[in-house]
Amino acid sequence: MRKTSVYLSVDEAEGLRRVAARQGRPQAEVIREGVRRMIAGADSDGREFRSLGKGRGGGRAYEPWSGVAVYDEVMGRR
Repeated sequence: MRKTSVYLSVDEAEGLRRVAARQGRPQAEVIREGVRRMIAGADSDGREFRSLGKGRGGGRAYEPWSGVAVYDEVMGRR
């Protein structure tokens, strides 16, 4: 492991302390988990939407929706 330092605002430091205490985990472990989640999210190409919640399922798998496709559908653009 490599040691690094970060500066947190008072509110961020207090929030980190509360989360770590509530979960019974060291603050460093909570920070590492947050970093891993941010890295994983940065590697993806955005959220996928499986359904707009209209109609009935036909028993087949639905294709994921891109954020742009959902926006276009909601805004009436095709």
